[in-house]
Amino acid sequence: MFEKDSCYRLGHIARLHGFKGELSIFLDTDDPSDFKRLESVFVEYDQKLIPFFLEKIHIQNNGFAVVRFEDIDTEKKAKLLVGCSLYLPLETLPELDESEFYFHEATGFDVIDKTRGPIGKVTKVIDLSGNPLLEIDFNGREILLPKQDEFIERIDRENKILYVIAPPGLLEMYLNEEEE
Repeated sequence: MFEKDSCYRLGHIARLHGFKGELSIFLDTDDPSDFKRLESVFVEYDQKLIPFFLEKIHIQNNGFAVVRFEDIDTEKKAKLLVGCSLYLPLETLPELDESEFYFHEATGFDVIDKTRGPIGKVTKVIDLSGNPLLEIDFNGREILLPKQDEFIERIDRENKILYVIAPPGLLEMYLNEEEE
């Protein structure tokens, strides 16, 4: 059985779609069309990851898709899954270039700003739709840095370092008090 630590969250089952067991799922990804050939997922049900095989998937707008799982052929069976999270194994993630990273992998990375130098460690990525933020701990002080391409210089996965170019004035807003 797969554990959550070896998987990433793909999205969740949002609602029923019709009355014959089809479900509307939300794919919490940059490009949901990457999953148009998805064959199976793990559904978190009763705190366990259970494999489900897809009979069909139809990608729609705004990150949603309509799916039919094998053996889920009634509204009653489908209702049991609404609200459940969907997972895939980490090894299914495509490789990224040196300035891109997946949210789950950034936690614990040291952050070095091009101008200021070391500014702390990523404690988590806050996934606000359309505007994710890196939460960085700088000696007990929280810094929030937008995770946008123009602010990420590169990522050194081997040494767990994230090189950034913070927007002008952002770090000073958080750190000026520290220097006085």
